[in-house]
Amino acid sequence: MNAAPNVRAERLEPAGAARAMVGESPVWRAGEGALYWVDIVGRKILRFHLASGIRTEWILPERVACLAFGRKGGLLAGLETGLFSVTLPEGGAPGELRTAQVRKLASPAFALPGMRFNDGRCDRQGRFWAGTMVQDTAAAQAVGQLFRYDESGALSAPVVDSLIVQNGLAWSPDGRTMYLSDSHASRRLIWAFDYDVDDAMPTNRRVFADLHDHAGRPDGAAIDADGCYWTCANDAGLVLRFAPDGRLDRRVALPAAKPSMCAFGGPGFDTLFVTTIRPEPAGEHDGYVFALSPGVRGLPEPEFAGAL
Repeated sequence: MNAAPNVRAERLEPAGAARAMVGESPVWRAGEGALYWVDIVGRKILRFHLASGIRTEWILPERVACLAFGRKGGLLAGLETGLFSVTLPEGGAPGELRTAQVRKLASPAFALPGMRFNDGRCDRQGRFWAGTMVQDTAAAQAVGQLFRYDESGALSAPVVDSLIVQNGLAWSPDGRTMYLSDSHASRRLIWAFDYDVDDAMPTNRRVFADLHDHAGRPDGAAIDADGCYWTCANDAGLVLRFAPDGRLDRRVALPAAKPSMCAFGGPGFDTLFVTTIRPEPAGEHDGYVFALSPGVRGLPEPEFAGAL
């Protein structure tokens, strides 16, 4: 296992930029040369243009946890009450907080009050997957479920259930292995599934990695071009890389205690962007986005195949 001592995490945002309360869901947009992410508690979608350093923010009517762009245009996001099509108006003064426009697409029957969507992204075929959770994580309610929203606009019945804090969705480069984690301190597990790319059903669930054997809680994740799984080890200030056989291959330290999700991007998809959470009390770097060069390349984030 390589501790990657020469990999340094650089803060993406300049001094004075407002920190996210719960940064999540980074997505690189190659055509714009920009990174998008969300602040769940702040109800914001944010964008950072890499070349210019311009940072833009949009406010939403509900907490927003995950997002994916559409192949045909548009933006899909998981909010508190369902999945929404989101429009991000441009224009306005530099630094002005813009108001996003939303339209509900689908909503599950939540098991309990006080739930919301959490981690979500598209499979290689462009179907959007997202899971639900009780927002009060201290309650440790195992009622979270994983749903699929397809290009026809249909929301599936729950595909996986009994989750506390659903997280870590990712697919292998060939799309035939699906990964899913539960971040709750009582779980700390990452599972792998066989994934049928035609009928979009995961089967043969097995433990891929147990973070009780390592450090932190498995939060959001990304897959690199070698098929290795990178997970944010929340509470440990680390990003961990697991080989396809579940072996811990590399660990990278961050200057923030609670990394939350990672995504590959940059001009050559050789930069790993990492969002973080700002706890109370917060350290100097908590709540910012970081960029590091891990020495491997990632893959473009799949886009939603349907109309938005």
